[in-house]
Amino acid sequence: MTSIIPNLPVLLPGWYPPSREHWELISFAWQFFPLFTAAQWLTNFYPQGKTSIDSRFNLPGKWAWCFMEVPGMLTVLYCMLTIPATVGLSSPQQLPWGNWAMAFVYTIHYIYRAILSPLLLNPSMSPIHPFVFISAFVWQIINGISIGGWLAGYGPTTVHDWAGRLYWMEIGLVIWGWSFLGNVFHDDDLREIRRSALRRQQKKANEEGKPIEGVNKLYMMPKNGLFHYVLYPHYFCEWLEWGGFWMVGGWVAWYVEKFGKERVGNRKAVIPGLL
Repeated sequence: MTSIIPNLPVLLPGWYPPSREHWELISFAWQFFPLFTAAQWLTNFYPQGKTSIDSRFNLPGKWAWCFMEVPGMLTVLYCMLTIPATVGLSSPQQLPWGNWAMAFVYTIHYIYRAILSPLLLNPSMSPIHPFVFISAFVWQIINGISIGGWLAGYGPTTVHDWAGRLYWMEIGLVIWGWSFLGNVFHDDDLREIRRSALRRQQKKANEEGKPIEGVNKLYMMPKNGLFHYVLYPHYFCEWLEWGGFWMVGGWVAWYVEKFGKERVGNRKAVIPGLL
């Protein structure tokens, strides 16, 4: 059968897309990334968003956000279109539906987060320092390689690899879907603060002939949804999203099947020592 999904050329042999050996190395090293984030506990330097700083090196918030977030999605899709041929699959279409389902929801999340939010939905975004831009860009590439490599052929490659897990996958997708909607809802509650302020400014400007002040640094306490109980429900919903995504992928089972219990040892899936 003729493939309707193209195989793309290799850009950086062995690394992009990664060979199996390099993917295993990157995935192993990536599990230690949370240790490096502990440095943020020691400083309040985070030059973007509400904590952005004045700097001549600052990048425009909307476009910087788009270009630093979109590489992860593109990397996953690139892996899906290049790695299958290296593991004996004649085309990406031969990957199981479970692989494509995970790639699909990952892509949907980042279409919203990296493209729609900054470029079409957000009334304004604070500038982003190059340090944040570069850090996020690199993070997205490595994360995209880790997830994309697994989905594209270094993880499950047949429907039998997904056997017996249909209900877990369905539950995970339901959790992902509702959490995604919750994320969008609470994001939009934040946007409405600036949209309503901008409408008031525009009305006043029309009545009094004064220029619009802008809403780049306008913050208020939201009141809808889970904002009644927590300060960052959009983050909470996103964590639930990835919990559902993780459930679809099969918790930690694949690593045990691939490397054996002895090599996996006492490692937990996400939270050291707990989960």
